[in-house]
Amino acid sequence: MKRLVFACGFLVLVLILCTAFAGAADAPTPLAQPGVAAAVPAESGPPKIDTGDTAWVLASTALVMLMTPGLALFYGGMVRRKNVLGTIMHSFVALGIITVQWVLFGYSLAFGPDVGHFIGNLDWIGLRGVGLDPNPDYAATIPHQAYMIFQMMFAIITPALISGAIAERIKFSAYVVFMTLWAFLVYDPLAHWVWGTGGWLKELGALDFAGGLVVHISSGVSALACALVLGRRKGYGVDLLAPHNLTLTVIGGCLLWFGWFGFNSGSAVASGALATSAFIVTHIATGTAALSWMLTEWIHRGKPTALGAVSGAVAGLVAITPGSGFVGPLSSMIIGLLAGVVCYGAVNLKPRFGYDDSLDVVGVHAVGGTLGALLTGFFATKLINSAGGDGLFFGNPSQVGIQALSIVVAWVYSFVISWILLKILDKTMGLRTSEEDESLGLDLSQHGEVGYTF
Repeated sequence: MKRLVFACGFLVLVLILCTAFAGAADAPTPLAQPGVAAAVPAESGPPKIDTGDTAWVLASTALVMLMTPGLALFYGGMVRRKNVLGTIMHSFVALGIITVQWVLFGYSLAFGPDVGHFIGNLDWIGLRGVGLDPNPDYAATIPHQAYMIFQMMFAIITPALISGAIAERIKFSAYVVFMTLWAFLVYDPLAHWVWGTGGWLKELGALDFAGGLVVHISSGVSALACALVLGRRKGYGVDLLAPHNLTLTVIGGCLLWFGWFGFNSGSAVASGALATSAFIVTHIATGTAALSWMLTEWIHRGKPTALGAVSGAVAGLVAITPGSGFVGPLSSMIIGLLAGVVCYGAVNLKPRFGYDDSLDVVGVHAVGGTLGALLTGFFATKLINSAGGDGLFFGNPSQVGIQALSIVVAWVYSFVISWILLKILDKTMGLRTSEEDESLGLDLSQHGEVGYTF
């Protein structure tokens, strides 16, 4: 405990010194290009497709798509050998389920014409009216379908993130039904509130450039509900439930880092200065968080681990996501520094609360997303993105309050709806595998195959 306190104290001192210089260092770099929040071109006349912007968004879409298989490897390496394929399937199946849901209903509900500032209507059901011309409400220089499929990749990976909390014990059939209904009931409404034209949190001024609220808080908080409702794995706290292949996890983490450039930088929906800024701060925060987690663990436990370093990187990616289009380089370093320390602490507190979040989704995504969304209210500046807002350190303390309110809303809504949904499914079809199937492993009991043959 003394080592952990010393580590935190040292890093807080570094943070204070960095904060003193953050405003001055980040201020002299005004960027003219607006982000997602203001995609309408300044000039009058009909929108015109820009081939460079279109190419960047399509490339970013491919990068974000790769994140879901990367997540499959990241999670797959952290479970026991008998559950590796079952865990990989939790991520992979999202590519099919959410693709169909998004095309038929999801995109219209999330981004369609507003109904009461709460949800989109069904005018775009089955992509009716979503064509190859731009939609100025979201992206004035790329085809509407390009924006649609870019957002589809966000919708795909979000429920897949939840699966890490319930790995090694959920029935595959129950997971498929939960994922599908969760997309309708949690993701689509929350995406509309934050990003959809007319959404009430967007109108309030909440800043979430690439998914701190919509992706990470929603998935992390829902993961907490899942862990509580399903209960602990058989042998939790007694048997050794160690990762079976950390090499796989590190490879998956690297793929997540790689794909995250499309996640954050692509959210500029253009290939100019704002995309460059988002790209740079994403990398800075990630590298800093990997280092701060590793150093904290080194001081606390006596040895730095590969799992810790890659977990720290993911924590940094999560924390910088909401502010990636609003903060400058040194601010992103502070965000990454805090993310590594805070998320490490959150993961280590898990045993004290007694819930079994198998792969630390709550500690990394719920806590990291919350931290990043809140810090955006401190470090955001219109000098980086004129379509955004200024934070506390740039003369607007009210932005912190707006961010805090949006965080509370995302937490409460995601948890309550997920809890209710899980309870209904548990009563109707059952969520957990039998003890026999859990002991056998999800690969054989749920899929009739094994990940490795020796």
